[in-house]
Amino acid sequence: MSNLMQQLINGLALGSIYALIALGYTMVFGIIGMINFAYGEIFMFGAYAGLVLALTNYVNVYVALLGASLITMVLGVIIERLAYKPLRRSSRLSALISAIGVSIFLSSLMVRLMGPNTRGFPKLFENKIFIIGDFQITIYQIVIIGVAGLLMLGLHLFITHTKMGRAMRACSQDKDAASLMGVNIDRIISVTFAIGSGLAGVAGVLAGIYFNAVQPYMGLLAGLKAFAAAVLGGIGNIPGAMLGGLMIGMAEILGITVNLSQYKDAFAFAILILVLLFKPSGIMGRKANKKV
Repeated sequence: MSNLMQQLINGLALGSIYALIALGYTMVFGIIGMINFAYGEIFMFGAYAGLVLALTNYVNVYVALLGASLITMVLGVIIERLAYKPLRRSSRLSALISAIGVSIFLSSLMVRLMGPNTRGFPKLFENKIFIIGDFQITIYQIVIIGVAGLLMLGLHLFITHTKMGRAMRACSQDKDAASLMGVNIDRIISVTFAIGSGLAGVAGVLAGIYFNAVQPYMGLLAGLKAFAAAVLGGIGNIPGAMLGGLMIGMAEILGITVNLSQYKDAFAFAILILVLLFKPSGIMGRKANKKV
């Protein structure tokens, strides 16, 4: 029982990172029906932004998280304006190819800027261990779960209780009707990209702290697993993306627990295949209904 509890805590910490990235996928799909496969690389950019900030003097974990979030929010808006906005009325295949191109460009750019080698992440605070009964939890895990939980709660409150959030929900239901009611569609899409990118940036810093490593291709698998999480929960559904991320993290950790660590990266994709076969709309999704 204690070992199971320990693995659930580990899975919750890892799943929280996936959930933050998955929110970006699901928000963009909910608004414009497009998959932005560059979120994995935005996650990677957030990790490097946190690394650069952490290497400067007088920077604590909160400054690193906030700085990385702001940098990736700006990056997300730039990507939307340059790579996606011109293709909104094009076929989904064109948008998909553009997203893949942006992903490759960002990872190649980071190799050029920071080099291809893995770099350690500076210690922003001491990683103490708390023993509770027969299991333990570290400060790193508490920070990851706490920060992710607060951000997800904040996003939920923003979507449900603010004017901008109501406008985003209106756009997800019917952009033309929302435009006739005075909603600025371009602004809503930019805000959606900014929020999703900011969350991915925070996830990048948290991953750097947790794994003590960053490298230019770290966004590839993380992004694909987060996409699987979004599909699992119901693409376009924000609570579903949160739940999907946690479930993918739990599945990966439990796979390691049963001595299948060499297959841990396959668990997310196995789950994705099963969901697409038996419930394509996802756990919390609805058929033919995109809902933010």
